[in-house]
Amino acid sequence: MFRSKAERKVTEMGYDPSRLPPGQYLTDKWPVLHAGSVPHVDRSLWTLRVFGEVENELTLTWSEFAALPHSSNVQDIHCVTRWSKFDTEFTGVHWRELAALVKPKPTAQYAIAHAEHGFTANVPLSYLADDNAILATHGDGAELTPDHGWPVRLVIPGKYFWKSAKWLTGIELRATDQPGFWERYGYNNNADPWAEERYEF
Repeated sequence: MFRSKAERKVTEMGYDPSRLPPGQYLTDKWPVLHAGSVPHVDRSLWTLRVFGEVENELTLTWSEFAALPHSSNVQDIHCVTRWSKFDTEFTGVHWRELAALVKPKPTAQYAIAHAEHGFTANVPLSYLADDNAILATHGDGAELTPDHGWPVRLVIPGKYFWKSAKWLTGIELRATDQPGFWERYGYNNNADPWAEERYEF
């Protein structure tokens, strides 16, 4: 028994329909969605700052970031605008590599992703420890395009994709949560696609 036409289509495409969260449809494309313009980033000037509730605040240049151990994973991604894309491969640096350098304090419970244009996204720090969480430089085998967050995008698995901040410039660790850009506009703080936690109202 299918929940929807979208679920039937997923089956016809050869996928397990249980992978599709309610209210979503499957696409093999990667739609481009963001507020405002795509920033121009000079990678030679780009830095990633990790700060807040850490023992050692850190600022990495692109070459220093690129020299960290890299890993890859494959996961499904889900956008609040109702599209889902299965089996998306991301390559980049896992949070554990940065955590070893900055040494989060016991008080660190939340992570705030800071990005170009002043965008932010907030998640519990534990989300960054997920094996599929990654500071991605590549998607599906190719370097990220500017539209998709080049040079670095934070990927948070299992949440609506707005939590995966494009154009990453920093990660702030905090003892308390702080709503991100989209949460301040009424998006649900938890962003669970399986519970359809799209908006707070």
